[in-house]
Amino acid sequence: MKTSKKIVIVDDDIDVITVIETILSKEGYEVITAMNKKEGIEIMLREKPNLAILDVMMTTQFEGFELAQEILKNPELNSIPILIQSSIDILVTTKASVQEMAREFRKDPNFKDLQVLLVKNTTDGTAGIDYKGEDGKTYWFPVNGFIRKPVDAKRVLPEIEKHIK
Repeated sequence: MKTSKKIVIVDDDIDVITVIETILSKEGYEVITAMNKKEGIEIMLREKPNLAILDVMMTTQFEGFELAQEILKNPELNSIPILIQSSIDILVTTKASVQEMAREFRKDPNFKDLQVLLVKNTTDGTAGIDYKGEDGKTYWFPVNGFIRKPVDAKRVLPEIEKHIK
């Protein structure tokens, strides 16, 4: 059994929470859940988890992204690794800068109209998200990695173990 490390899951889908919570609890992790951005921030400030798993679409289309940005801006929380949970395809690159790669994808006619680009460097594991906000602007922020939906225990556990502190 591993030492009890805390993982916060922020997702508005109770079925997804139940699946991930079951997988993680069996591995000895302490799982704390929240259903939205506001609850997620409150729980993280109180619990200081070792990792956060965030869904993207909750109350709003980009609530998970907004939550991730709040975590990154908050000095009390910004050291918490963030995994984004999504069914969106992940674009991979070997370029040193995933942000630069996202910008290149934005210029490509096949990708420029996509609301969201999830980009991961297969060489060093860096990852990030480039999304178009309601205002039409594109926003970028780094994350530690991604968890694909539907959740698969064989893929989720190695990703969590790679990033949990």
